[in-house]
Amino acid sequence: MMDWTDRHCRAFHRTLSSHARLYTEMVTANAVIFGDRERLLGFSDVEHPLAVQLGGSEPEALAKAARICADWGYDEINLNVGCPSDRVQGGNFGACLMRDPALVARCVAAMKAEVAIPVTVKCRIGVDEQDPETALDALADAVLAAGVDGLIVHARKAWLQGLSPKENRDVPPLDYGRVHRLKQRLLDQRLPDVPVSINGGILTLEEAQAQLAYVDGVMLGRAAYQNPDLLLAVDPVLFGEPAPHADGFAAVEAFEPYIAAHRATGGRLHDVTRHMLGLFTGRPGARAYRRHLATEGVKPEAGLPVLRAAVDEVRRAEARRAAGRAALVA
Repeated sequence: MMDWTDRHCRAFHRTLSSHARLYTEMVTANAVIFGDRERLLGFSDVEHPLAVQLGGSEPEALAKAARICADWGYDEINLNVGCPSDRVQGGNFGACLMRDPALVARCVAAMKAEVAIPVTVKCRIGVDEQDPETALDALADAVLAAGVDGLIVHARKAWLQGLSPKENRDVPPLDYGRVHRLKQRLLDQRLPDVPVSINGGILTLEEAQAQLAYVDGVMLGRAAYQNPDLLLAVDPVLFGEPAPHADGFAAVEAFEPYIAAHRATGGRLHDVTRHMLGLFTGRPGARAYRRHLATEGVKPEAGLPVLRAAVDEVRRAEARRAAGRAALVA
């Protein structure tokens, strides 16, 4: 989710769900230690519960970065052992670490020694020629011995040779059963307190509910980003709590003060609304809404009136549809 789940995206998603745990884009340990921390780690208090996702393979550097992130106020440190990009491979971290469970375990142990908040690992079921039946167990056993607080498993292999990062999100076949077997093995070993969450190809909350019969949690990535309306149902469907807002219209209105504050500090409307283009997907006027934001929202002077005008495209289209149905009934 690089370049997707930045602080503006997360603040918007929090407007749609009060309970879902949000994750940052992956940031490298050295960037946290030496880089612009406000730019890399800054977030709004409304985003909690919030996890920071770290990339790296040096235990000492990851420990320092974890301490910085914990002091910054994050609720969880997540080590990425699943990203297949060339840049990540060049830095010897991400999915290529699936080949070295002992190193991942040392990284987890080093971070655990520095912070009191949970340290989790996000991984694949294997890479390249690895057998997922042995590769996933090897990684899980190593990090469990190091004290990991949870596992998030993307239920696909990553092919580091031959597939692009984009292809690695879709081409390798999904194997949900492999993740289910991992969770069952942990239960059989009387390790039920170590949560296992599943990720990959889950597009609806009905699918998420079905997965919860086998695992402890479900991570939604592109589905939630591309169709944010999905998140409005998360609290009532998965947490048994009312949605924070009745619909997308109410959510946008509630989010306006955040956007106004961003604009007041010199930020551009597009910084925020680029993450809102998927709202109203499938509804009348959604295309006009997206088009208005894409053409008018990118202008330097664009402000809340542009967003309101875009939303009005949906309101008008829905009103026209309702009027047409009423005429047919009459």
